[in-house]
Amino acid sequence: MSFTFLFRTITRDLAKVNTCHLQSLHTGLQLLAADKSLLMKLRKNTGYTFINCKKALMKFDNDLTQAETWLNEQAQKEGWNKANKLEGRKAKEGLIGLFMGDKAAVMVEVNCETDFVARNEKFQQLVKEVALATLAHHRNKTQSQGGYVKSVLVGDELNKLSLEAGASLSDRVALTIGRLGENLSVRRAVAVGVPAEWNIGSYVHGGVSGQTEVAMGRYGALVVFQGGEEGEQEVLGRKLGQHIVGESPVSLGNMDDLPCGESETRLLPQTFLGDPSRTVAQFLKGQQARVLDFVRFQCGETASEEAK
Repeated sequence: MSFTFLFRTITRDLAKVNTCHLQSLHTGLQLLAADKSLLMKLRKNTGYTFINCKKALMKFDNDLTQAETWLNEQAQKEGWNKANKLEGRKAKEGLIGLFMGDKAAVMVEVNCETDFVARNEKFQQLVKEVALATLAHHRNKTQSQGGYVKSVLVGDELNKLSLEAGASLSDRVALTIGRLGENLSVRRAVAVGVPAEWNIGSYVHGGVSGQTEVAMGRYGALVVFQGGEEGEQEVLGRKLGQHIVGESPVSLGNMDDLPCGESETRLLPQTFLGDPSRTVAQFLKGQQARVLDFVRFQCGETASEEAK
């Protein structure tokens, strides 16, 4: 075999190797670009960190659906772990959420540890989900009942509520704890439903901007009433709600009750916040209306303050 022939053979083989290597490198670069596209999509869909999203895609060979499911499962486990560790830490901040439906309304209180977390979008989304789940539960439970219906939910009854996605409320709270790193709790919820001729007024104080479907703030009130000028019931309900938030009545009282001064805790004999020259009862008479029931929530209030 001549030296020239041997040299040509080696040169040809090296050329083949280089060509294969370049093709492999090109294919690898295409795969890397595809990975980056999937990574961005997974982050947008889930909100999880870059590192966790990359880990999930690598684990499931870039299967987006499996990666997202796995991330949610891991987050749920981590959330419960963190929830168990943080249990017992005081959570007195948070928000009141209030939703008005068709002849029905709900008000909920969800607590966190700091005002910083209360301003977080994920926490506010939890408040919204609690309110909508409470309304769905109320309607399902009372659909065969007529007249005025009031549901009060606390503790286990709240935690067992089902959300739209099928998860329990307790699971969703744990997941949010894992994401936000603070102890959270759903303290209480109330739902009311009224017949066609009745009205529900509402007011939220210290409102959160940008929330339209579910109003949120530090204080909230629902008031059930009859009467009022046609077309003006919403304004009347708001005025009554403002008074209830501002003056903190704890009972309704009677239309003919005499006021007992600044310490008055019955709603009807209280001096009306919108017109100090009249009591609430006198204001209602002028509006040809009467209040039948009311509920007031103050975020973080103690049991003794709630009972006052």
